[in-house]
Amino acid sequence: MRIRLRPRSLAGQLFAMQAVLIAVVVAGYALFSYLSDRGQAEDAAGRQARSVALSIADSPSVLEAIRTPEPTTRLQPYAVRVMRDTDVDFVTIMDPRGIRWTHPDPEQIGLPFRGHIEPAQRGRTFTETYTGTLGPSVRAVAPVKDGGRVVGLVSAGIKVEEISKRVREQLTALLGVAAGALLLGAVGTYVINARLRRHTHGMNADELSRMHDYHQAALHAVREGLLMLDGQYRIALINDGGRELLDVTGDVVGSSVADLGLPTQLTGALLASEPRVDEVHLTARRVLVVNTSPVSGGERRGTVVTLRDVTELQSLMGELDTERGFTQALRSQAHEAANRLHTVVSLIELGRAEEAVEFATAELELAQALTDQVVAAVSEPVLAALLLGKTAQANEHGVELVVSPDSRLDDGLLPPSLPARDLVTILGNLIDNAVDAAQGGTPSRVTVAAYTDEPDTGPELRLRVSDTGAGVDPAHADLVFQRGFSTKPAGPGGRGRGLGLALVRQAVLRHGGTLTVAQAEEGGARFEVRLPLGGSGSRGTSAQAAPGVSGGEDA
Repeated sequence: MRIRLRPRSLAGQLFAMQAVLIAVVVAGYALFSYLSDRGQAEDAAGRQARSVALSIADSPSVLEAIRTPEPTTRLQPYAVRVMRDTDVDFVTIMDPRGIRWTHPDPEQIGLPFRGHIEPAQRGRTFTETYTGTLGPSVRAVAPVKDGGRVVGLVSAGIKVEEISKRVREQLTALLGVAAGALLLGAVGTYVINARLRRHTHGMNADELSRMHDYHQAALHAVREGLLMLDGQYRIALINDGGRELLDVTGDVVGSSVADLGLPTQLTGALLASEPRVDEVHLTARRVLVVNTSPVSGGERRGTVVTLRDVTELQSLMGELDTERGFTQALRSQAHEAANRLHTVVSLIELGRAEEAVEFATAELELAQALTDQVVAAVSEPVLAALLLGKTAQANEHGVELVVSPDSRLDDGLLPPSLPARDLVTILGNLIDNAVDAAQGGTPSRVTVAAYTDEPDTGPELRLRVSDTGAGVDPAHADLVFQRGFSTKPAGPGGRGRGLGLALVRQAVLRHGGTLTVAQAEEGGARFEVRLPLGGSGSRGTSAQAAPGVSGGEDA
């Protein structure tokens, strides 16, 4: 059975490396200190022996004893006393030929001195390390002079064994200090690496490297936007999708969210301390679903933000709502047509054929007149179809939709930079908003105008939608185009309100146009859109509310 050992974690590897490093440093320092202390101890022993030898050689009592017939009698006790008082291992006093007068071992008295004495015989004091009768020693030899003549020699020394003993005592203390330093370093290293182990979750370097590679691959692979904010709401990480969805360029890592130039409501959502779930926000070109989740570990560490682009989905939902409205209008028209057909059949059965023909002709002329009116004013097919459908929808709600006589929009006039989808978004939402406002009024009417103009700034498309509703309250003039603002009750689940005019403004700004709201002649609200026809972005990029707005209109 093979047991596969798991690689040591990064924290464990660092701990082992630091422990070995501390041990090597401490051992090297101990060895260096040992060698240095030994050299210093030998130097100190040499200086001590030299000082003792010179003191004895200069002593008058020693010179006086040398002059006696038996110098040993007086010098031996003196030498033993000096050895005891000066803490040296031996003091040997000899004649100029090197014959001992004193020695720690009395049996060695009278024998030749072991060592070099030639320099001292010539009157010079020197030190050396030599192995004598007591073993290796550091010794000093000094001449005893009488009137300039060398009459004796003095040697004082300390055994190398004694020097080593002193060094060992110092080394023991040094090793104790080194062991304490190693233990302290090991404890500090363990504490630091235990914290590192918690942060790395016990993973080794290879695992961390693979996780980093997966992390980078995932960031660049997902199409959704991902932001990571630190505790001060600065961007710690942003992927390619996040840069694209927020339209940010350059190095924004470390920048505050408030400095990105995002819409106010989106910035507020990113700066919020509480989590946000599936909030819809608009930028200049996109509809985003924003989710935020705080990251905490005992304290706030940051926020994870995900962004999803639902611009296409929102557009498709708008188209689906339009198609649903068309379907309902067709169903209603079919019901009305069936009623009219039954009326014609009944008139024929009653033998009133002429009245049946007159009734059917009148209905056909009315329907054809509406179609002719719309097509004559707006021959652009997409807008014409939109107006016909919205007319039927408005009728279902008891609202009359009128195409202004000023309308004139020929087919093929709109440039490719102004797609029909955006026109449907703009005009469709404005009409829906106006129909909602006009319901229940007297009269209940919505007037639509679509035409081109050529002011000094260049050719432009003008779309104007007026209603007979309550108008726009001046207090709401600056808020009416913001996402989420609405004076009408929320739909099922609290959703579905306050997005239409925000989408209109987004589409207008995307094409460099302007959007204004003012009071209509019939007392309601009048929304006017101006879109340049010379190319997208040729005009200003800010929607504004006209001054002097009054009344009350829902957004």
